[in-house]
Amino acid sequence: MIHKSMHKRFQTLRLFGFFCLGLLAHPLLSQSSTNKPFVVVLDAGHGGHDSGNRGNGYFEKNIALSIVLSIGKILEGDKDINIIYTRKSDKFVKLVERANIANKADADLFVSIHCDAFTSPKAFGAGTFVLGLHANQRNFEIAKRENSVIFYEEDYEKNYDGFDPTNPESVISLTLMQETYSNQSIEAAASIQRSFVSNLGRKDRTVKQAGFVVLKYTYMPSVLVETGFLTNQREGSYLNSKKGQSEMANAIAKAIVNYKDEMKNQVAAQEIFETEAPPTPTTTSIDPEIRFKVQLAASKKNIELQPYNFKGLKNVSREKEGAYHKYYFGNSTSYKLIQREQKRAKKAGFESAFIVAFKGGVKIKLSEALDALK
Repeated sequence: MIHKSMHKRFQTLRLFGFFCLGLLAHPLLSQSSTNKPFVVVLDAGHGGHDSGNRGNGYFEKNIALSIVLSIGKILEGDKDINIIYTRKSDKFVKLVERANIANKADADLFVSIHCDAFTSPKAFGAGTFVLGLHANQRNFEIAKRENSVIFYEEDYEKNYDGFDPTNPESVISLTLMQETYSNQSIEAAASIQRSFVSNLGRKDRTVKQAGFVVLKYTYMPSVLVETGFLTNQREGSYLNSKKGQSEMANAIAKAIVNYKDEMKNQVAAQEIFETEAPPTPTTTSIDPEIRFKVQLAASKKNIELQPYNFKGLKNVSREKEGAYHKYYFGNSTSYKLIQREQKRAKKAGFESAFIVAFKGGVKIKLSEALDALK
């Protein structure tokens, strides 16, 4: 796990200055042992005197809390997961305090649960967001509504450095602190979005970026979930029901477990390989279709593949995965060679660069590729 220090905060700001066009990739979990519990902070949006949106007369704060408590109850049955809540009752919690709770816990994942609203009652579907620059006015409006919670706080100007939720330019400053974790945040959000579609048949609103204050101050992968539109009569009724809340909780809990397992499996596979692999063989795949690359960044922007955009690194490649462009350095059948390329990337400034594997051009689990080397 990346150390959550003030030094790291300034380091993140420095890296962003070098690579402002793209989102810095962040690492796989880097704890030395996979025995460490996977800490998940569940955040029920709004609460207390902040009711959230009141589409069709429902209370967003109550629905979010019910879903969060249900998710927690499911995940508490997993011995590998430690659950922490920002609130377990109908009380108001400052946005910055929600982030502080996650940071103090050295959490591996922060998930904030909300309900959406729109001027048209026809809008429906669940969406997942990670911190980033909003690509359109709709995403900005969602972030502006959620960020306006700070006006309930007497000292909000001090807590949020003069941030103005109504000013689109203020959002730019929000993205700086989460750049290091953008790639893992995207992976976690995608896992939740896939679960909504595959387990519940929900409309796929895809993973989006927007400037949410609650995600700014968290020093770990963070996702904000809009579970659906209370302004849509049918969806609002569904989300306000025990059945709807239970189904949403189950889908999100499954996604969190899947994300946790994938992250820990990759860490474990790499640790085992580095411990057990004999020193003399070439550790080169006997299957020429299996290749290793170093992931540098993930961004919705199509960045020109020039060395000056990648801290001087040459031969960077780009591949489209969903709505995101992913940028890779190196391309080899040798795991030892790609480890050297990873060191080069980190020395260049991509300190969170990590190794990924492909077979026949399709991304596979790193553990599967490492097994092939044995």
